[in-house]
Parts: sequence; C-alpha cells; structure tokens
Amino acid sequence: MPSRGILKCQQAGKLSQRSITSLTGLMVCLTVLFMCEAGYPSNGPNLKLPGIRSQDAAVVVSGQGNDILALNPGKKCIPASTIKILTALAALHHMGDSFRFETSIYLDESDNLFVKGWGDPLLISEVIDEISAVIAKKIGTIEDLVLDESHFSKGIEIPGRERSLNPYDAPVGALCANFNTVFFRRGKKGNPVSSEPQTPLVDFALARIKRSDLPEGRHSFMNDSGEAALYFGHLLAHFLKTRGIEVRGAIRTGIAPKRPPFHVHISRYTLVDILEKMMEYSNNFIANQLAISLGARLYGPPGTIDKAAEAISSFGRGKLGLKSLRVVEGSGISRENNITPADMIEVLNGFEPHRKILKRRGDILYKSGTLRGIQSRAGYLELPGQRPCRFAIFLDGSLANIDAMMDSIAKGAQRP
Repeated sequence: MPSRGILKCQQAGKLSQRSITSLTGLMVCLTVLFMCEAGYPSNGPNLKLPGIRSQDAAVVVSGQGNDILALNPGKKCIPASTIKILTALAALHHMGDSFRFETSIYLDESDNLFVKGWGDPLLISEVIDEISAVIAKKIGTIEDLVLDESHFSKGIEIPGRERSLNPYDAPVGALCANFNTVFFRRGKKGNPVSSEPQTPLVDFALARIKRSDLPEGRHSFMNDSGEAALYFGHLLAHFLKTRGIEVRGAIRTGIAPKRPPFHVHISRYTLVDILEKMMEYSNNFIANQLAISLGARLYGPPGTIDKAAEAISSFGRGKLGLKSLRVVEGSGISRENNITPADMIEVLNGFEPHRKILKRRGDILYKSGTLRGIQSRAGYLELPGQRPCRFAIFLDGSLANIDAMMDSIAKGAQRP
C-alpha cells in the first residue's frame, strides 16, 4: 500500500493535471512525487530541521494529529534510550502508577536472618538503614545474614551491556544496593573515602576498589547478581551494627524459608517516582530492573531478560498496535532494539497522560538517546489550549545538532 506521503503526492498530481497543462507543471509534480518516494518530508514545508539528511528519520505530529513532518516514517531505527518511554508505559499499564516494590525479611529457628529481594531498583543506603531500624526493634541476635536473589534468574546478561566499570553497565539483580555502584573519592593520603555521607565504604567495597585500582568516581565493580546481593548484605550488616545488632556468622546468598516473613518493607517510592528518576538520569539499571520485574510478574519467576523483552514487546504489539517493533532489553543500550518513527509516535500517544515524567526543556518534554553514531529524541512540545505536538527523531551516523532540531520543532510547530 502506498505511504501517506505518496498518496498525497498522487492526489497533488491529479490536481496538477487538471490545472496545469504545460510540460513545466508536469515536471514539477513528478519532482515532488520523486521526493516523497525518496523519503523527503511529505508535509509541512515551513518546518525545516537543520542538518537532517534524506537517510535520517523523523516524524512530527501536530496537536490536531496532522503530520507536520514525515521523513522515512516506516524506517526501522535504533531507538537508544528513547525506548525507555515504551518500557515505562508497559510498567505503568501492568503495575499501576501507585505500585511499590517490597522486600521481605525472614528469621529461622537458628536465628539466621534472610532478606529476599523482589527487584526494587531503589534500595539505596537510606532505605537499607530504614530496614535495619525495623529489624533491630524486632530481634536481638543474628547468626548468618542470608540474601535471597532467586526472584531473578542468575547470570542475566543484558544485550549490549559490556563488562565495564561504568555505572551504565551495572548488572541487574533481585536484591541490589545503590544501583550496584559505589561512589568514592581519594582522601589526602590517597585512601578511598565515600563520596556520600549516607553510604559507608564497607570492607566488601573497599577490597574491590583496592584490587581494581579504580580512580575516584562512581563505579560498578559487581560482576553478577550474587556479588550485588552480598554488597547489599554488607551494607545492611553495617547499619545493624550501628544499632547494636551484630551479624555473628557469615554473610552469604541462599534461599529464604517458605513461611510468612516477619517483616515486609514497602518502598517509599511509587512507580511514578522510580520512572522520574529513570528518565532524569537515563538510568539503564532502573529500566532493566523494571523490565525484568515486569516479565516475572506476567510470566512467573524467575525474571529473565527474555521474559522482560516479551513483556514489553507484547504490550507494544497488543495494546499500541506497533507493527515493526523489536525489543531485546528495556533500557536502549542494545543496538538490536528497533522501532520506526511512526511507531514511536504511537508510543508517545499512549504515554501522553504521563508525559510530565519526562525531562523538560522550555515547552519541550522529551527523552534523549545516544549510542556510538546514534542520536535520538522523542517527546512532546506543549502548546497552549491544545494537545501537545509529538515528535520522534532518529539520526544514524550524523554529526548534526539534534537539540537544534528540537528547537526548530518548537518554533515551526507554533507557526500559524
């Protein structure tokens, strides 16, 4: 079936044949038809995006639903972090705005304390301290501290993730602390010191910093979910000790007993709170924690990356009618993710009630995406008295200033 742009050009051709009989007029019409078939903007001649090329892809839709710009709308593109909008929308649909993660605490007959994680991406130091305060009020003796990470499959590999120490490569896990990262600086004598007053530099982390000879900054040195769970355990043991409760045995991973927990910690953060942080920092860890948690919720534990990808993909196809979607993980770090600009506009249509979650730049609410050689932007231009304008821009191998393109959308879309 011809594209919308080609159909418009064909209609324009028919009109021209009625009103223009000269050879020059016919050549003009054929030139327009060629431009539409080649992927040039088929609508909105007043909207010019600086530096955009015929091989790039962009769609801009007015508040009334009309295409202001349609350049290669059906081209499959690498979305990079703009796919986080779809991940967020799938989570909101299945979990709800007010969803809160839980963490379960158990105690057995031998005074072994078990902590089972359910994928909470915001178990930060302040939260772990809160958990320790509750435990300290209820028990007086702890033998082993056992961390249960079984809600997620072991050894999850995120497509596109490298085994680097960069925070955006942090591994996922059912029980993690501080985004599986450690933030430190060097003291006057060169010794590592925590850069966060709320986060102690426990021996577990300190030994890895020294072994890796890391420069100061925020790093992820956990290789897998088991190490991540142990880091959580050592932080919890530290906070318990400050409250007079010492772990007398080992800190290890294991499986929680099949009995009701003696305490369930309910996160202070709603799903909307989590998504705001994910969007603000474009946090890959949060995105894939949510995606894997969603997969486990829909298809049963343990959570896996395949279940996560299917949860997002089936939502996109079934609820939004996306026709050319491919999702292999939820953060956008993989180049195997694919979406067309036209399908991204459908995602934005669905996400519109939640658009305030996105970063703001003037009247624009948007999500950016960047991989090596890839630039992408997707979001909304808020217009007074009408629906927001929606836009999706995907550049591959371009050095153009994509933010300048957003500025042009802001100016051009508001012209009478």
